Amino acid sequence: MKDEDWHQNTNLVHAGTARSNNNETSEALFMSSGFIYENAEQAAASFRDETDNFVYSRYGNPTVRMLEERLAKLEGAETCRATGTGMAAVFAALACQLSKGDRVVASRALFGACYAILAKILPGWGIEVVFVNGGKLDEWEHALSVATKVVFLETPSNPLLQIIDLEVVCNLAKKAGANVIVDNVFATPLYQKPLQLGADIVTYSATKHIDGQGRLLAGAVLGNADFMTEQFLPFYRQTGPTISAFNAWIMLKSLETLSVRVERQTQNAASIAATLSAHPKIKQIFYPGLPSHPDYEVACRQMSGAGSIVAFELMGGRENAFAFLNALNLILISNNLGDAKSLITHPTTTTHQNLSEEERAIIGITEGHLRLSAGLEHKDDLNEDILQALKYVS
Repeated sequence: MKDEDWHQNTNLVHAGTARSNNNETSEALFMSSGFIYENAEQAAASFRDETDNFVYSRYGNPTVRMLEERLAKLEGAETCRATGTGMAAVFAALACQLSKGDRVVASRALFGACYAILAKILPGWGIEVVFVNGGKLDEWEHALSVATKVVFLETPSNPLLQIIDLEVVCNLAKKAGANVIVDNVFATPLYQKPLQLGADIVTYSATKHIDGQGRLLAGAVLGNADFMTEQFLPFYRQTGPTISAFNAWIMLKSLETLSVRVERQTQNAASIAATLSAHPKIKQIFYPGLPSHPDYEVACRQMSGAGSIVAFELMGGRENAFAFLNALNLILISNNLGDAKSLITHPTTTTHQNLSEEERAIIGITEGHLRLSAGLEHKDDLNEDILQALKYVS
């Protein structure tokens, strides 16, 4: 069987592996900043991209290349470039193709740092940014009725798990001449394939589920060869958002267990969502696997799994939210997600604290909202911890 015929779980373990002359079992770690050449002519040819030689680890590295090829295989992308962080991936994917006078349309429900790039940094460069409610088709239609350079969105969104119909938005974007960038962190490459649904570029914070153990920072940008070679690669090489070989090696090893971890986390998230749904102190719950989710039908159509994140709103605002958080014994307070450990955060005061009260209100984030990332613990222990903490909520 050829590697192009392998199933997804097999690709997670084997895709992209390039063994050295030592024929090692585990992927090799190439801790080298630079590389040597047989002669001056080979060095010159290498800098003209006329050889397959590595020239400098800011441009490329054998260990990093293995990670990129494995991620590309998993995503169904022609090309991947790994970055030092998830935000480096998002920023580079945007900045490499935008200049003064360009226009961007973005869903309003975004991670706080992504929103800051779009709302504060890009407009300072003379780039027009238009925000829409990602769940309202008429807003997309209106915003994309004029020429646009880039569409940026998250689905599911951070933190309230809004699901955007990718096929519909991508079709509208194509008519407007826009490249579509999808931040696919919450869905993971296991549960959603944006490129197959019409997107042009996919970004990841590999810090989250791909590492999955709270150790390292990393990101990735994936897309077609023309975009990645002609637009992304020159920006990437000259600005240096590169991942280290060591971090890439850890990510390679983490990918081997990605499906096992995410499947267990999703099972736990579904159990937690059911527990919260039945509790009288919960005002709202957001989980794509529940029929009560406003975008449930879209989620079923474009996602193969509901994911590991649950968002919910407690009655009583911040006072009750903090009381609940402080009463937890097992679930840890942290703004990270996708970890082996179950983590929970209060978006208003952490991940989205840089938004104004008005901006949070437009997105729907309240003082009572919490975002929970289900880990690998036993579901009964997690539910027991949640139920005992809810006793401290008035």
